[in-house]
Amino acid sequence: MEIIACLKQVPDTETQIKIAGDGKSVDTGDIKWIMNPYCEFGVEEALRLKEKFGGTVTVVSVGPARVVESLRTALAMGADKAIHIESATTELSPLTTAKLLAAAIKEVPFDVVFCGQRAVDNDQAQVGPALAELLDLPHVALGIKLEVADDKAKALIHRPVEGQTIVYETPLPFLMTTQKGLNEPRYASLPGIMKAKKKPMDKKDAAALGVSLESTIEVLKLTPPPQRAPGKIVDGETVEEKVVKLVKLLHEEAKVV
Repeated sequence: MEIIACLKQVPDTETQIKIAGDGKSVDTGDIKWIMNPYCEFGVEEALRLKEKFGGTVTVVSVGPARVVESLRTALAMGADKAIHIESATTELSPLTTAKLLAAAIKEVPFDVVFCGQRAVDNDQAQVGPALAELLDLPHVALGIKLEVADDKAKALIHRPVEGQTIVYETPLPFLMTTQKGLNEPRYASLPGIMKAKKKPMDKKDAAALGVSLESTIEVLKLTPPPQRAPGKIVDGETVEEKVVKLVKLLHEEAKVV
């Protein structure tokens, strides 16, 4: 089985995000970059399919030279080869990113394509569906369980909705977007990290793929969220006294009771 896992490199979720001087972008000076957590679920599921059916796992990402670090992480987890589509930034429009991924993926055989359901940096959740459309594939979003038939002719994908679960059946090939609950991504082992250095890393140029990097979306302005007012500690000798003070604050200051 030939499996593709698309991934994006994003700022570490513990990084303090600062707006750059232009007011339209993020200051990347002190950012630690990691593989998008939702994409990790896709890489892990790809590896599990490979372990069950055999074949190869190819990881694909768009971005500058630093993206190679996240691709190497996926290779260290157990992926077989990587495709790095070179771009000056990872902040392309979702449609442009999907076009780049589609152009590269069309050059290799595949049975299943995984994408993280969204990237934690901009939360747009558009690349997966757009890529499925460009590759003319069935698309099931937000999968939490995948069952591929032994003959690899079809698959069942479980998706949560309003406290219930919908089970979709789809023929192969298909594209699935992944989320928390699907699996628990493995850590890269030391032997895996050493082997990753020797695994193939194919580099693709956007121009050679025939895709324009001109974005279909323009960021006009970034603004930080409003600062929260400091919290208050309600003091008192007894619980009853504290409750009286709390109710008074809620009524007179918060005006919620």
